[in-house]
Amino acid sequence: MKITDEELSKLKEQETKKNQIALEMGALDYKKHKLSKLLDDIVELQEMTLEDLNEKYGNININLDDGSYEERTDK
Repeated sequence: MKITDEELSKLKEQETKKNQIALEMGALDYKKHKLSKLLDDIVELQEMTLEDLNEKYGNININLDDGSYEERTDK
C-alpha cells in the first residue's frame, strides 16, 4: 500500500521547508552568539577606556554628545 504521488509530493515539500527553516534558525543562533560576543568585547573595551579617563581626569561623568564632563560626587 502506498500514498498517492500527490500526497507524497506534498509531504516532501513540507519536509524540505521544515529543514530550511531549521537550518536558518541555526544560522541565526550562530549569528546571535557572535554578536553577543562582539557586544561583550565592546563593553569590556569601553570599561577600560573609562578607567583610563578616570585616571586622567578623576571620577567623572562624560557627556557623549559634546565630550564635556563633570566631577562625580559618588564613588
